Amino acid sequence: MSEFAVGESDFLLDGRPVRLLSGALHYFRVHEEYWRHRLAMLRAMGLNCVETYVPWNLHQPRPGTYRDVQALGRFLDAVREAGLWAIVRPGPYICAEWENGGLPPWVTGEPGTRVRTCDERYLSHVRHWFHRVTHQIVPRQIDRGGPVVLVQVENEYGSYGSDTGHLEELAGLLRVQGVTVPLFTSDGPEDHMLTGGSLPGVLATVNFGSHARVAFETLRRHRPEGPLMCMEFWCGWFDHWAGERVVRDPGEAAEALREILECGASVNLYMAHGGTSFGGWAGANRGGELHEGPLEPDVTSYDYDAPVDEYGRPTQKFWRFREVLAGYHREPLPELPPLPAPLGRPAEVTLDGWAPLGDVLETLGGEERTAPLPPTFEELHVTRGLVRYEVEVPGPRQPYPLTLRGLRDLAVVYVDGERAGVLTEEEPRLKEPVAGPARVELWVESLGRVNYGPRFGEAKGITGGVLHERQYLHGVRARGLDLDAFSGGVTRVPFGALPEAGAAGLYRGTVIVRGPGDARLELPGLTRGFVWINGFNLGRYWSVGPQRSLYVPGPVLREGENEVWVLELRETGPDRPAPRLLPV
Repeated sequence: MSEFAVGESDFLLDGRPVRLLSGALHYFRVHEEYWRHRLAMLRAMGLNCVETYVPWNLHQPRPGTYRDVQALGRFLDAVREAGLWAIVRPGPYICAEWENGGLPPWVTGEPGTRVRTCDERYLSHVRHWFHRVTHQIVPRQIDRGGPVVLVQVENEYGSYGSDTGHLEELAGLLRVQGVTVPLFTSDGPEDHMLTGGSLPGVLATVNFGSHARVAFETLRRHRPEGPLMCMEFWCGWFDHWAGERVVRDPGEAAEALREILECGASVNLYMAHGGTSFGGWAGANRGGELHEGPLEPDVTSYDYDAPVDEYGRPTQKFWRFREVLAGYHREPLPELPPLPAPLGRPAEVTLDGWAPLGDVLETLGGEERTAPLPPTFEELHVTRGLVRYEVEVPGPRQPYPLTLRGLRDLAVVYVDGERAGVLTEEEPRLKEPVAGPARVELWVESLGRVNYGPRFGEAKGITGGVLHERQYLHGVRARGLDLDAFSGGVTRVPFGALPEAGAAGLYRGTVIVRGPGDARLELPGLTRGFVWINGFNLGRYWSVGPQRSLYVPGPVLREGENEVWVLELRETGPDRPAPRLLPV
């Protein structure tokens, strides 16, 4: 058993000064069979510690319903076996470019609840969550023979709010649940963030991508004593759909890392290995300086231009970082572990069955609900997926504009069964007016909940109403199709022959694999949707890029026949080539 403590200027392990050379790796973004490989890659880069968030919404999809919280414990056991320390960031808010910043939508969507404050209803939910998650953390602390040396209180709270009483409540809850290792906060190196997000008696750390000396000078104005640590050294960045691929020069990033270490500070590379937002869990941001602008959905890949790429391979940045970090070790760094085997040979996917979205909804969807105004995704208990709204335009009446007030995020509109257009937040009105009587069908898709900024926690769906001219259309019927509904399989879906032309719907097929291994799935001719292989949800694809293929971890595939489902939400190209698996 060892004791890890915060000294006047250093971290102390059994009274001896130590420096944390950490890297972020999210266990929930890496296939479990690859945890040990990725941890070995971090050790080979020269790191002695790993940091992970814990996504509350992944582990508690419904009130009172928990899903594999033990995965965190298994990951921490793998960390200990790899000879690394661990930093755990249990939230409740994590950001992480993750759906809703890690908070369950049934919490953020609860009427009257004020999240990330001292609101008692919110804190009541957090208490239950902390009770569960600390069962995985507490017995694995370093003073009990485990790897955990630090636990975070909230996350970058100073960029969101100033309710430091809320942070005190969270710190108290962690202590009551048995967390004995040092607690910490992390914020941007700005005065208003540090005053709003730090706590007396709790280690304050800062997050940045460059100008380490300036950042630490700001931190020292607020905390004259204590170890210096950059809890998030942004050595890369994430990508948005329809945006450009973001990369950082390896040499420049290595020099920024060197500057941090020359300041005598500890560091956590964010990300050391980004992984993948499988299952449609990628979040979204709001554009603009104040994060109030257009929605910017995050791509499925969380490669992050990290030193260990999405497939677990070392990049040029890995080797440059390894050179810098080697100078802080007395012994030679470990050799790299063997890379996982790639797919044996390319393989085409044969799609031989199709069901229209309406049939999929009837089979796998939730209960239909009728309300005066459109219920939100939250009210329909849809976390990730889509909702079909139906409403009647009374008649007879002349053509008027049809507008979706408060649309989030995207709607495919049908009038009397004919497709009439695609609406977005920026363009919520149909180009052609609608006469009555008419039946309007609206398939609304969430492109990812906001994970950062003042609009964090906003609802999804049609949040204002359906307007015909200036008149609300009442009596809206709504039914949701949540991605989790596919976890039980699609055997009940009534599949038929493929449509003559490309169409939205659920496509079913197979792929014959010879030599299972890491692969990427290309989907030429498809527009936007989700893919499952052998029931494993690879995430969202979208033809707008910049991501052009989906990562398929080798353990997902099996020798011989593999089942494939493709949920296409727009339509396919007229001459659709077959999807294909390629070796990474």
